Amino acid sequence: DQLTPEQEMANKYRDQLTAEQFNIAYNAGTERPFQNAYWNNHKEGIYVSVASGVPLFSSKDKYNSGTGWPSFSKPLKGAPVVNHEDNSLYMTRTEVRCSLDHVHLGHVFNDGPKEDGGMRYCMNSGAMRFIPKDELTKEQKEKYGF
Repeated sequence: DQLTPEQEMANKYRDQLTAEQFNIAYNAGTERPFQNAYWNNHKEGIYVSVASGVPLFSSKDKYNSGTGWPSFSKPLKGAPVVNHEDNSLYMTRTEVRCSLDHVHLGHVFNDGPKEDGGMRYCMNSGAMRFIPKDELTKEQKEKYGF
């Protein structure tokens, strides 16, 4: 039996992730609102994939959506973020994944701040790691505007 690219990535990163991170990243799980690491994080920095570490979002685009999950108006420019139709839970939503490592990040909705494009990237903390501004390299600070 051939493994799908998603299954191959899940196997590659399985031992690096906690059970909760793995469930979110590779079983499209969702963490509880207001009870996750980054929903109320106001520090400057970037958010990277919990598996591959590829940069995905910036604190500069994070805002308080009131939902209890970290929300962003857009991904970082050039981030490997892709959208897929999700018909689970008896509704149609737009799932957001990292195309590099196939991590399920969350969902995107069109009820975000109008002045920032109107999108709300509602992400799972368990699908990401936060790198504070003071831990970024000089090149990363320049690239991401810190």
